[in-house]
Amino acid sequence: MSRPEAGPKAPPPLADGTLRVVALGGISEVGRNMTMFEAKQSGRRRPRLLVVDCGMLLGKTNAPGVDLGLPDWSAYSERLDDIDAIVLTHGHEDHIGALPYLLRSRPNIPLIASRLTAALITAKLEQHRIRPAIRIVREGERMTAGEWDLQFYAVNHSIPDALAVAIRTPGGTVLHTGDFKMDQTPLDGRITDLPGFSRLGDEGVDLLLADSTNAEVPGFIPSERDVGKVVTDVITKASGRVIVACFASHVHRVQQVLDAAAESGRLVAMVGRSMVRNMQIARDLGLLHVPENVLIDPKEAEALPSRRVLLVCTGSQGEPLSALSRMANREHPSIRIVSDDLILLASSLIPGNENSVFNVINGLSRLGATVVHKSTALVHVSGHAPAGELRYLLNAVRPKNLMPVHGEWRHLRAHAAIARSTGMTDDHIMLAENGVVVDLAQGNAKIVGEIEIGNVYVDGLAVGDIGEVVIKQRQILGEEGFVSILVAVDVHAGKVVYGPELTARGFTDDPHALDGIRAELIATVEKSVADGVRDSDALAHIVRRTVGRWVDKNYRRRPMLMPMVIEV
Repeated sequence: MSRPEAGPKAPPPLADGTLRVVALGGISEVGRNMTMFEAKQSGRRRPRLLVVDCGMLLGKTNAPGVDLGLPDWSAYSERLDDIDAIVLTHGHEDHIGALPYLLRSRPNIPLIASRLTAALITAKLEQHRIRPAIRIVREGERMTAGEWDLQFYAVNHSIPDALAVAIRTPGGTVLHTGDFKMDQTPLDGRITDLPGFSRLGDEGVDLLLADSTNAEVPGFIPSERDVGKVVTDVITKASGRVIVACFASHVHRVQQVLDAAAESGRLVAMVGRSMVRNMQIARDLGLLHVPENVLIDPKEAEALPSRRVLLVCTGSQGEPLSALSRMANREHPSIRIVSDDLILLASSLIPGNENSVFNVINGLSRLGATVVHKSTALVHVSGHAPAGELRYLLNAVRPKNLMPVHGEWRHLRAHAAIARSTGMTDDHIMLAENGVVVDLAQGNAKIVGEIEIGNVYVDGLAVGDIGEVVIKQRQILGEEGFVSILVAVDVHAGKVVYGPELTARGFTDDPHALDGIRAELIATVEKSVADGVRDSDALAHIVRRTVGRWVDKNYRRRPMLMPMVIEV
């Protein structure tokens, strides 16, 4: 498999007639999906840019205090005016969530999306007071954006109106699937356009960028219709209140829940702003059909018998501030879990969220509720193609080269193995991390270098002002605590005249835990002064080193040490 050489290697200048592909996020992780395409036409001084997706990181960022993780587009920050368009394949947050932050720098970048995706983007950007320029496209449509020739194909996913995009350039033709699966009996009748992919394959696809999330899963995904039967059965048999938690964008799952509620004589209340907003958008577009007299206000549900109530809420991933998490922690302002409640978690686990989800399940179980989830019943199917469907895609498209995207390393390697089983050789499989540069020319793909890609964090209102040093410090504080050491020294007399005063936080409950270092620390400081060390910064370094060694020896811990030496 083609891999970058050891160590970063700057890519060469882009040649005429060459297409450059760089993932700015979404590879070796789940989320932050953003791919930059760069092409230079003959005679043009500057290359033009096309972006596919602009999402935030899903799951835990492993960065304490951080709200969101974004793709790193800093390498292109001076070239935003060269972007001809941003294509959004579908409306999930890991594909559209970073748009407000990119559009802060250039609000007029043209956006290209399907109806539902465009509506979700517009609602999101309104909160940031950004009015986007969106062109709505449909499957089968072919259009140009600047010098880019784009054609769109229907794909089936866990949100309606998802699209794949073919990009035709002088450097070659690329097919980017976005997220997809091949449900043959979807609720909306909109199946993945495998015949269209095959026709494109007949024309010639030089590079396929395909969803790798379920590449480790053998076989084929069950149909959403199979899930509907189980969901209806679970809801019908419940004796008390039913609470269904799912993604706020999973229109098909909410449709199944509404139909099951109508069949079982229950009334439905939507809980959570994002759930209410997204379902209203889907309803306005004709994508969600609400049975008559089924929807009620959450306040009305409080006065009804529990056997007639069904709540639909967010929180299937254990998000701390979600409705379900607050219910599990008894922090929700109006909903209290009781022993005859049935909780239905209708979603898959996003990698990194496992502990959060199981904590919520345990919290609900502790309160006496019955929790039904994917591990105990067929109440959810994934929106991503497993190995059997990926093999179908490869055989239909017959690409010259493959670049697995959207997944962790294990997913990318499993996808590469699937490609190998169809006859593709390793030199045509681009296993690339974020920032790795792939050039495509005359049907040949090659890794030619690497640009520096980091983690961009959103903390409150600040974007990108927190780096890895701050994150490391926060992790140390969270895991080991800190110890502050105050020492006052008379450098002329060579004596410690105050302290050392040692204050620990998050280290131990024992107020005398650090008493054993005081005498040694005084002796070390006074010896250092006698040896000619007079600078307070140098003495502070000696204090940090002395305390650090003692703590490590006696406790096998490494808290953050904050020494302060005052000259008197």
